[in-house]
Amino acid sequence: MRLDKFLAEAGLGSRKEVKKILKTGTVTINGQREKSDKRQVDPTTDVIKWQGEPLHYQEFYYYVLNKPAGVISATEDKRDRTVMDLLAADDFRSDLFPVGRLDKDTEGLLLLTNDGKLAHELLAPKKHVEKEYYAKVNGVMTVTDVKTFEKGITLDGEKTRPAQLMIEAVDEQQQTSIVRIVLHEGKFHQVKRMVKACGKEVAYLKRIRMGQLQLPADLALGAYRQVTPVELRQLQG
Repeated sequence: MRLDKFLAEAGLGSRKEVKKILKTGTVTINGQREKSDKRQVDPTTDVIKWQGEPLHYQEFYYYVLNKPAGVISATEDKRDRTVMDLLAADDFRSDLFPVGRLDKDTEGLLLLTNDGKLAHELLAPKKHVEKEYYAKVNGVMTVTDVKTFEKGITLDGEKTRPAQLMIEAVDEQQQTSIVRIVLHEGKFHQVKRMVKACGKEVAYLKRIRMGQLQLPADLALGAYRQVTPVELRQLQG
């Protein structure tokens, strides 16, 4: 690996900024000063320091976020706040991106990473990775609706894959329901549209699981943290 790539990945700045840092002679490799950005290094064996402090290389980063409503699942937007704006300055990286998307008014589990291969595995239609949602619904969901979800629902001329609708609670007086829904795909506004096709309306929606990764119970709305090694293995299947 080239030294400038290592230094950029270690968080010292862009490739251009790293070149300027190298010229100052403050970077050492195994105790020797190094100014060439083209120098080849081995992150596993070479001891690389900047201003006497050891630098550590990490290729991929993974954060689990409890997305709040009002924030959009994008890397940048001219009008609205994005999930990237929730990251602290020390954690922000320009190559991070949200895996998939949650609607602006939807809360819950969202993975941020720079691992394109894992993102593809989680989002590829052929993989059928489960996404589980908790929803409050205006209207009483019924056993008939459960069967309708199991068969799949035609949306804009295309039938969805079978989905699981689990009725948690029903308030006949208020005409509301609490449900959990498991999808095996990710069509546009799919949960809301499937519920609407049953004659009801989603009033609140939160994603609580993606594959085997559960939304951490202790993660506050708008907060995030690094994915643990156990959680990463769950994501990788």
